[in-house]
Amino acid sequence: MIVAFACDHAGFPLREAVIDAIREAGHQVLDLGTDSLIPVDYPDMAEKAGKALQSGQAARAVVLCGSGVGACIAANKMRGVYAGLCHDTYSAHQGVEHDNMNMLCLGGRIIGVELAREIVKSFLKAEYSGEERHARRVEKIKKIENSQ
Repeated sequence: MIVAFACDHAGFPLREAVIDAIREAGHQVLDLGTDSLIPVDYPDMAEKAGKALQSGQAARAVVLCGSGVGACIAANKMRGVYAGLCHDTYSAHQGVEHDNMNMLCLGGRIIGVELAREIVKSFLKAEYSGEERHARRVEKIKKIENSQ
């Protein structure tokens, strides 16, 4: 699977650990930057990753900013992008299994390297269950999205 990766300057300190975790999980990385501590705006980075999902360039995405909140808000404005802010492994896999989450947002100033690695691996290992109750709820989300 191809996984888009993007971060702002606040997420940059976790960059290499997250990219390594994606590769260790057996996936390819579509690296969308940033590649330094020079300030960049998190909405721009979330949008790059979201566009990779929308175009089919990537099946999933991981985006980092300082808290993860801003990137998550920005990404969820994009049609077909279902981003979740997760700072634990349960939410990372459950968001995929129940909610069909396709973008993981992390806070580079909130969690450490090892936890970030575990969360990313949990997110990437998970698969959407498609169970009737989950599918019904995901369809309701899509209906809200399409009514705006």
